[in-house]
Amino acid sequence: MKDFMKKLLVEDWVVTILSIPLLVIAGLATFLPKNALKVPSDLVHSESWLNIGALFIIALVVLYIGNKLLNRPVKGIVRSFIVVFAVSLLAQFIAKIPAVKYFGFEAVFFSVIFGLIIRNCFHIPEWLKPAIQGEFFIKIGVVCLGATILFRDFVTSGITGIVQACIVVTCVWLFAYWLSRKMKVEERAGMTLSSGVTICGVSACIAAGGVVKVQEKHLSYIISVVLIIAVPMIYLMPYLAKLIVPLLTDDVAIQQEIAGAWIGGTVDTTSGVGAASTLYSDEANKIAMIVKATQNVLIGVVAFCIATYLASRSEGDGKLHRPSLKIVWDKFPKFVLGFILASLVFSLLQQNEIFPDFAEKKLMETGLAKSFSGFFFSLAFVCIGMDTRLKDIISKENRNILYTFLGAQAFNIVLTFFVAWLLFGVVKPMIG
Repeated sequence: MKDFMKKLLVEDWVVTILSIPLLVIAGLATFLPKNALKVPSDLVHSESWLNIGALFIIALVVLYIGNKLLNRPVKGIVRSFIVVFAVSLLAQFIAKIPAVKYFGFEAVFFSVIFGLIIRNCFHIPEWLKPAIQGEFFIKIGVVCLGATILFRDFVTSGITGIVQACIVVTCVWLFAYWLSRKMKVEERAGMTLSSGVTICGVSACIAAGGVVKVQEKHLSYIISVVLIIAVPMIYLMPYLAKLIVPLLTDDVAIQQEIAGAWIGGTVDTTSGVGAASTLYSDEANKIAMIVKATQNVLIGVVAFCIATYLASRSEGDGKLHRPSLKIVWDKFPKFVLGFILASLVFSLLQQNEIFPDFAEKKLMETGLAKSFSGFFFSLAFVCIGMDTRLKDIISKENRNILYTFLGAQAFNIVLTFFVAWLLFGVVKPMIG
């Protein structure tokens, strides 16, 4: 029994267990007041302060219990967490400004920036360190993220969207990883980058980064690159679509589908896809969001494949071996199982009409789970920023990450265009 508890009381299992109450609360979202437990966009109304207070208490309780279970110090944790929470809240307020939101900048970007400013312009005192636990917060955010990935999103796009997602994700990931190794990017950073440029930007980077245990300085830099490159992509992709797609066909309906599929498969952030595809047309926006949702579902698949690959390598010679189930189980990051189970449970609850709003396109339950996920991601990246020195970010190694990302994104644009044209412009019209 003692050995069992020793294996259970590790960070991966603890964060998975602590995520369960959060997912239960999300599952009861329809019974809560509207916008409850979500970061408000203003501080004018009393409801806003109630939400802030509730989020503070929830996160502090999760952090305190987690530290107790993991035998980490809890002395001074309240004072430390107040600072981390306040900086995270500021980042989330700024991200909610309409102009900022339009450009696709997410809260995690500002969280990193503010954390970096604190780390590099001021001294981090000892009393501030107890709550600086980026990896702990990231893993909870990933588990909550699983509840936002529903199987129906995968099915909605039909066989055409599924085929595109599988082809693009596989080919672009492998190319990005190959290019990262050619550019001498550290292997785990390369895997994280490949996931971000392939699937859905920030969320995929965080999920993959947690699996491979990428260095925090690399993760924060890759996240920043993803969000910065997404800005010009919002304008570049609809411009290219309007310029090139009409040359392929005179059928306006097919043009909308090709353009939407192209934009949805190339812009790395979900908010960026929404903004870019809307600039093309409302119909293209529908297709783009469906294609993006389909790719997002593959986060868990990619994380599982990466974990299995890493487990198949011997610690001694680094060569690939056929791993036993025990080795895979021992090395597999357990919080990814939490991600997969959250997706499975919420999908089944929706499919079996357990959720009161099961027929809606946007469920309140998954919306609250997404809010929890974004909230803990923001806390995590404040911590990552506070642990990162700027000279690490501007190193030669990180410049290679930037060049690799740009090369992989260029490949992604070309490949996704070809696949979108072939599937939505040739195959789909042919089979009716």
